[in-house]
Amino acid sequence: MTTKSSPKIVISGSGVWTPSNVITNEELVESYNAYAEKFNSDHASDIAVGKIEKKPLSSVRFIEKTSGIKARYVYAKEGILDIDRMRPKFPERKEEELSIQAEIGIFAARKAMAAAGKTAADIDAVIVAGAYTQRAYPAIAIEIQNELGIDGFGFDMLVACSAATFGLHRAYDSLKSGSTKCVLAINPELNTPQVNFCDRDSHFIFGDVSTAIIMERSETCTSPNSYEILSTKALTRFSNNIRSNFGHLSYVTDVDPFGWDKFFHQSGRIVFEEVSPIAVKHISEHLASLDLKPRDVKRFWLHQANINMNNMVIKQLLGKDVEEETIPTILDRYGNTASAGSIIAFHLYNNDLKKGAIGMICSFGAGYSVGSLVLRKR
Repeated sequence: MTTKSSPKIVISGSGVWTPSNVITNEELVESYNAYAEKFNSDHASDIAVGKIEKKPLSSVRFIEKTSGIKARYVYAKEGILDIDRMRPKFPERKEEELSIQAEIGIFAARKAMAAAGKTAADIDAVIVAGAYTQRAYPAIAIEIQNELGIDGFGFDMLVACSAATFGLHRAYDSLKSGSTKCVLAINPELNTPQVNFCDRDSHFIFGDVSTAIIMERSETCTSPNSYEILSTKALTRFSNNIRSNFGHLSYVTDVDPFGWDKFFHQSGRIVFEEVSPIAVKHISEHLASLDLKPRDVKRFWLHQANINMNNMVIKQLLGKDVEEETIPTILDRYGNTASAGSIIAFHLYNNDLKKGAIGMICSFGAGYSVGSLVLRKR
């Protein structure tokens, strides 16, 4: 009696759509400081008696030292630098029009499909995974599926900054089980509407982008550049240290639906100290399950949230400083793009690896959550 071998699953194409608008640290600091000075002047009496806190000023040096970010791409620049608005301005779209996240998701999807040599007829599932979706329903994934003319099914999922890797895990599982033959996984990270641009400690963190991955069984892969997925691993552990409370319940609690806590906020130092060792342990154990060590990995495509965190993780894994090519960074020019960061790094820095080279995609973030995939160049 012969046993049917488990199918090999591969990443056969990736795509990144980058907005045309850029905001530099210099622009952001100039705008924020002007806002802060006006706020402090307008509320001088309340600040003097301790009713409200004085807004601290920001600086380019503070941002780069804290995060490694130098600039970020944004879907809409209008409004962000306006000290009387301090948030992006998006024209509202009618319900019969394509949503913004569907639009940018399709931009990235078409690039990934072209790289993999796939048409809509080849794909039978669409997964949209991100830190936020602009609505609860209908799913953005179903909207994209309809626009691209894909049969099958689609769904959305939210796992903060680990959403992209968790989405790829679901794609991998469905391909392994046989419920799908080719999956399009998309991360339309429209983050700037959730940024509190009036907060010195977080106004610089996020940028907008959209990424996409095609995953399929190896026997249908025709791409000249593909990676076999050797293993996936995920972990979640509850933490309140990164949070956003905005949602439909904000309407019924009789509090300000746009209060500070409804935007992204975090205890940055605590997150740094707690997440770094979790990520190191997760990566080490995942590699060990395949009889691999960190030094066997030719490239780590890590989550792009904070350069200091990534440097600490890689140093603890390898015990030394490593060359840029081993752990490519896109954070400096993209900012934190939530779950899309590791996918951008993979998309931009994978073509040069030789056949048989081992690579690892890993993301970590709010939740806490960690997701990883170990890949081998085909």
